[in-house]
Amino acid sequence: MNKELDFVKDMFDRIAPKYDFLNRLLSMGQDIVWRTNTIRAANLEKDSLILDIACGTCDIALEASAALKGRCRIIAADFSRGMLKLGRKKLEQKENSTICLLNADALALPVKPGMFDAVFIAFGIRNIMDRKKALKQFFRALKPGGRLAVLELTTPEKKILRSIYLLYFKKILPAIGSFFSKDKSAYSYLPESVLKFPEPVVFSHIMEEAGFEKIRFRQMTFGIVTLFVGIKP
Repeated sequence: MNKELDFVKDMFDRIAPKYDFLNRLLSMGQDIVWRTNTIRAANLEKDSLILDIACGTCDIALEASAALKGRCRIIAADFSRGMLKLGRKKLEQKENSTICLLNADALALPVKPGMFDAVFIAFGIRNIMDRKKALKQFFRALKPGGRLAVLELTTPEKKILRSIYLLYFKKILPAIGSFFSKDKSAYSYLPESVLKFPEPVVFSHIMEEAGFEKIRFRQMTFGIVTLFVGIKP
């Protein structure tokens, strides 16, 4: 792994214990709404086989399992062992047996081609250096007709909202995040990674280049989050 990838992996291992708490706090609870909309957009059917990339502590995977009332199989993958450790605790507490955890890199997924009905990645694609390569991996993993749902933090386009957002993101969020997590670098990295993420139209084109069709995106909460959906033909 290169130095930047090592940094990101180690960072997520360090902040894992406070990850869920800070997600609720810093998003003011909106992250729950965003994930619910992401699951709905995938149009899941019962008995689906689902892949959740950059699964973190398994929030998306658990949401999908609940939506299908347990009638599904989910592989939840992350390259951070710290995140997976906390995810396993959640699964044990909820006595969930539909979700299998996998320590894996999104750029080299150890899965067979055409296995999955749906692939999710929430708040993870911006941390991947080669996004097009990752999208091709997701495309390879999907069955024909399968859907990819990408949920990611983005920057509002309207000037006034953008100014307020940047003030919060560059000044307030790092201060709150570092106070609770005791990790200043992690919550300085977050705004930097979001600001570097391409605009929705540009990212949609990258999805198209990776092979996806019928791509659409939906901006939520004044554009601070965008949900992208694409279908494998």
